[in-house]
Amino acid sequence: MTGRVITYLTFILLAWTSTGLAAGASYDVRDFGARGDGVTNDRAAIQRAVDSCGRTGGTVAFPPGRYLTGSIDLVSNVELRLDHGAVILGSTRIDDYVAHTPAQASYNDLFLRYSLFYAEGKTNIAISGSGTIDGQGGAFTVTTRAKPARYMNRPYVLRFVGCKDVTVTGVTLQNSAMWMQHYFACEGVVIRGIRVWNHANQNNDMMDIDGCRNVIIADCIGDTEDDAITLKSTSPHVTENVTITNCVVSSHCNAIKTGTESTGGFRNITITNIVVKPSANTKAIVGHPAGISGITLATVDGGVLERVSVSDCVIDGPKVPIFIRLGARGRKYAADAPAPGVGTVRDIVVRNITATAGGPIGCSVSGIPGHRVTSVHLSNIVIGFPGGGTLADAKRMPEEAVDQYPEGTHWGALPAYGLYIRHAEEVVVDNVVFTRQGSDARPALVVADASNITVGRFRAQGDPTAASLIRCQSASDVLIQGSSATSDVPVFLEADERCDRILLLANDLRRAARPVHPTGCSSVRLEGNASHDGK
Repeated sequence: MTGRVITYLTFILLAWTSTGLAAGASYDVRDFGARGDGVTNDRAAIQRAVDSCGRTGGTVAFPPGRYLTGSIDLVSNVELRLDHGAVILGSTRIDDYVAHTPAQASYNDLFLRYSLFYAEGKTNIAISGSGTIDGQGGAFTVTTRAKPARYMNRPYVLRFVGCKDVTVTGVTLQNSAMWMQHYFACEGVVIRGIRVWNHANQNNDMMDIDGCRNVIIADCIGDTEDDAITLKSTSPHVTENVTITNCVVSSHCNAIKTGTESTGGFRNITITNIVVKPSANTKAIVGHPAGISGITLATVDGGVLERVSVSDCVIDGPKVPIFIRLGARGRKYAADAPAPGVGTVRDIVVRNITATAGGPIGCSVSGIPGHRVTSVHLSNIVIGFPGGGTLADAKRMPEEAVDQYPEGTHWGALPAYGLYIRHAEEVVVDNVVFTRQGSDARPALVVADASNITVGRFRAQGDPTAASLIRCQSASDVLIQGSSATSDVPVFLEADERCDRILLLANDLRRAARPVHPTGCSSVRLEGNASHDGK
């Protein structure tokens, strides 16, 4: 028996020696000529270490030091490990970077050429450790507003294209000249425990997951000038099967966002346990110091946005806490690609959210005429708003902006201080509470061109200057149940002549001077409500 065990162990050892030993081999960049003095360009030495490691598989080690480099091409079965005290510095000379045009076409081909670390079609690549990669991106100035010229000569820090089994853990990433990290058409991506500071330039995203599948983003902290955790689809590849959890993010633009580009679309996305907090950098290059949005879920270039769950988030201070949008910009991902049709937004769950809004705009769920957002469930949400809306804001009909970039601030102050639902169906608003600090003449909730809307256990502050707490415009099959104004308001529900089949059931109407306007509105039925006069 003992001999058989020894023979088996010997076989395992020999097998490991022929394959796994390579996986465990370590290659110190200093042994290949890297100086690590922050002055000498170590690019050639680092590339030699990576190429040598790629022939066997293993780890390229960066001991403490400052390693100045231009573009490095990564290869399969190689891990870059940055020890504590190791800093990789991106060169400030564009001539030290290599231009890459991926085989898979995408919208980014218009402007993306350079990156500090690049891999295409590779397998089992990783960056790990407690060191830092600093892109020194402030050295790359933007000299024009013209597209695509303003993007072209600013390198990314990380770019992985068509790769499998990509892992980035532990490291600190800072000061990119463009997006910090871009994962395009990859499968099996894990980004865990990283720290990102990206306020060196315009377009300073924290990370961009683009047409990837089977992705985990966890335990990350980021503070960025542009969008933080960003899901894109700049080609026909769908971004799908993505989990984002246990992160703390700050952004002068959008903290969590889908849909800046959306050709392939997005499906099977979970976002949970996220803290969105104000940026430590109070001076914005773009966007707003407080941030534009906490959660933006959008698709505007065709593609689906479906089966998305957002839960257990705290959002502190951006102008628009929640923005859900279907648009029809219809931007092509390549010049010879067919123009995309209108996409779809459906099966969205947003729950257990506590937020404060940094501006008077309000949240929204909106489609476009003839194309509705479908099946959205908003529940267990508490949002505090600053107030400040006027009667003119309440009466305004926002432009459709069908073909515009999906930004929650586009319309300015919406007709509702809390939530504006337009061009939507099968929307549930359950156990949602809106408060406000100052006076606001807008309703808390407006439903326009929508059907099959359920509002339950909704509680919101009214205002004596507002026409109503809730307004319905061209809305049908609306149930409002168990809801109440938490301060005095002239009218609980205002419904126009285009409404049909609205039921007020078991609501507390005691803070409303009148339950419905106009009085005797035939489209509204009242059952079992408690009114201010006791009836």
